[in-house]
Amino acid sequence: MLLNDDLILIIGGGTWGCSIALELARNGYSNVTVLDGEEVPSSIAAGNDLNKIMEEGSQSEDDTDSAYAWNRLHTLCTRAWLEDPVYQPYYHRTGYVTAASSDPAYEALLEDIKGHEHEYQSVNSAEGLQNTMPKGVLTGDFKGWRGFAKQSGAGWVSAKGTILAAKKEAERLSIRFITGRKGEVIELLFSDDTQPEALQIEKGDKPRRNLEGVKTADGTIHKANTTILANGANADFLLDFKNQLRPTAWTLAHIRMTPSEAKLYKDLPVLFNIEKGFFMEPSDETHELKICDEHPGYINPIYSQTIEGTGMSVKGDGRTIIGSRPFAKHQIPLEAEARVRSFLKETMPHLAERPFSFARICWDADTPDRMPLVDWYPSSSPRKRNFFLAVGGSGHSFKTMPAMGQVVLEFLEGRVDERTRRAFRWRPETAVDRNWWDVQDRWGAEGRVMDINNIQGWTRVGE
Repeated sequence: MLLNDDLILIIGGGTWGCSIALELARNGYSNVTVLDGEEVPSSIAAGNDLNKIMEEGSQSEDDTDSAYAWNRLHTLCTRAWLEDPVYQPYYHRTGYVTAASSDPAYEALLEDIKGHEHEYQSVNSAEGLQNTMPKGVLTGDFKGWRGFAKQSGAGWVSAKGTILAAKKEAERLSIRFITGRKGEVIELLFSDDTQPEALQIEKGDKPRRNLEGVKTADGTIHKANTTILANGANADFLLDFKNQLRPTAWTLAHIRMTPSEAKLYKDLPVLFNIEKGFFMEPSDETHELKICDEHPGYINPIYSQTIEGTGMSVKGDGRTIIGSRPFAKHQIPLEAEARVRSFLKETMPHLAERPFSFARICWDADTPDRMPLVDWYPSSSPRKRNFFLAVGGSGHSFKTMPAMGQVVLEFLEGRVDERTRRAFRWRPETAVDRNWWDVQDRWGAEGRVMDINNIQGWTRVGE
């Protein structure tokens, strides 16, 4: 059980790290330090973005633990986006248009809105899609598109703006942020100064090693009563997650609009074809329009190689994937550029050839079931649990930012409900023989996860 004067470390100052820090501060925990190797938000983080899609309310009609926990997250975050003074200014309830181009993807859309059909209006023609926005915005032929429009209860949130607002409020409430080399955690220090062997745990040996502190790049050792690992796709660098995390990258590009275009594009609903891509209205500050090409993601696979006769594995060019490593890149693959421009030709052909003003890859960590991994690290002694995990955003969790801090606090204070605990638990059994190329119900890019080492080349935006 936490005490208000406990020393608390949060590793990661991104989407969930800032949410957790703010919630701790609001509930009287003032001795909190957030460590991050970069200025907040990180250059690789998916949350370091202009905007993200937001839908309100419950998302599933099922009665599984996962559906219950996910719906509860959505209920909590909806209330915050509508009412919380930190988050509310960054939510724009402009509506939402979702569509598909193939029959299988359209069937997936129908399944996705099951139980909420009354909230949507069918749009199955080019004219119908064009009419969801002011004249002159959507000028494409939308060949093969079918979908639905939702006029309320959805829209977009300002991503980077929200993270910085939460950080600012947390700092006002005495939370300390340390960034750069002084905040870059390079090692977790356990009680015997070694990484716990998860294989021993699984065999029943169950060594109980507690986290004693963390070491940062400048050589400083930070100690705390409780440490929270919330650094997204980078978490796999620090801890063996037994293949529960797959760092996965997506791609985005910006087009700079003229002031008159930005005015026309103001307050638009989100347009999202689950096979082609999506866009939201331009930034007020820069007049840049963000476009994402939709695909199951890129990975940067790390391989193991077994030494014959020894059973030992070493990193090399073998065939067994043991992980994926994120990296920062302010360009996108040429194939991604082609997909973005194809999407524009179908929706806004008048913008299809306009040069990009910005492009980047961004990373998140996929769990096998795309549910968050939020739990105490299992090697800790039950009587001295001091290492907590909040990772696994799986590419669709930015909208849960306001709620995640609340749920993590419930775990830390020992009052989380049993169904949420089961849904978000440490669950290595779901990652046994993991298929690293699993598309995980995502569409686009010929329906496959791509190896970022096999791309045709990179864009040269700004060069």
